[in-house]
Amino acid sequence: MSELSVNHLLGIKYLKEEDIQLIFETADHFKEVINRPIKKVPSLRDITIANMFFENSTRTKLSFELAEKRLSADVVNFSASQSSVAKGETLIDTVNNILSMKVDMVVMRHPNPGAGVFLSKHVDASIINAGDGTHEHPTQALLDSYSIRERLGDVAGKNVVIVGDILHSRVALSNIFALKLQGANVKVCGPKTLMPKYITSLGVEVETDLRAALEWCDVANMLRVQNERMDISYFPSTREYTQLFGVNKKILDSLDKEIIIMHPGPINRGVEITSDVADSKQAIILNQVENGVAIRMAVIYLLASKIKQ
Repeated sequence: MSELSVNHLLGIKYLKEEDIQLIFETADHFKEVINRPIKKVPSLRDITIANMFFENSTRTKLSFELAEKRLSADVVNFSASQSSVAKGETLIDTVNNILSMKVDMVVMRHPNPGAGVFLSKHVDASIINAGDGTHEHPTQALLDSYSIRERLGDVAGKNVVIVGDILHSRVALSNIFALKLQGANVKVCGPKTLMPKYITSLGVEVETDLRAALEWCDVANMLRVQNERMDISYFPSTREYTQLFGVNKKILDSLDKEIIIMHPGPINRGVEITSDVADSKQAIILNQVENGVAIRMAVIYLLASKIKQ
């Protein structure tokens, strides 16, 4: 397969397994590029990309911006809080105004689920979803799978548990789609109040005992407790959450095998994982960050090559 089957990256659920493999092979090439002394390639000198973030983001925004600049694209950054959106302008009007400046691609994070899909039907540009509400975060899932492949050689057949706030997590949903597509076995673990009702329909098992989940898995992806998305209390206290679903070095060392610890960041140190876990050799959290740039370069490059046709 030499090109993506899609014209936008709206969610993992729209991709085929071949798309994921093509993105990974392309990322392998770019990973080599970003480890050279000169980290730029002139691949996208004629492409203009607008980064539109209607929600706060540090790592994803920086990662996309770095990926775009490494590919020599022209980059326009748009922050909703400092824009006419604050004055009541609609999403389509905002984007069309930006596109009239001859922008080829839009990277968008938006609080409303489905915002990217909606936009892709109304504007003439390639859309990359950088997170839409509690729906999907496709590039995060791709970089997570890529990081597993890098450490374990393959994703197929591996046991992966996603621990924590599944209900509010777009990372969990995208990861479930991506891992299942590549043939991994997936379980979710966390408080029952933070499990969506539909979760088993996605072909994943629910495990309420963290110890059992860790003994089963090869990889544990520890999600952040998303306090900013919680309008009610889903568990009695952070302390109790940590006692039941937090991972510390003592638990890891007591397992009869060495498992890999991942985290999409930002880490609430001492809540989902302790500092000695975050900084241990079992954690591949900083690898995930490095791989994020290579994966986003790959996605942008592959989508841009379809625009040029």
